[in-house]
Amino acid sequence: MVNSERLLERFLRYVQADTTADESSSEYPSSPGQRTLGAMIADELRGLRLENVEHDANGLVWATVPGNVEAAPTVAFNAHLDTSPETSGT
Repeated sequence: MVNSERLLERFLRYVQADTTADESSSEYPSSPGQRTLGAMIADELRGLRLENVEHDANGLVWATVPGNVEAAPTVAFNAHLDTSPETSGT
């Protein structure tokens, strides 16, 4: 069952990170807020006991959810942590 209060708290914590992309940056991620959000998400994934949680130097975050169905296909979920420089990331 979904705990609505915990879900809202988590969402509000995530949206406080300024993830606006910095067009002048030559680094990835292009802003400190993107790295902050990535670290927060990696910590959350560890707290959920996912396996192989990684947050690499380029800001990418990934983890493994162990399957519980024999020979089932692999599924990947993908999302961006940054916000367009044309729109505020806060």
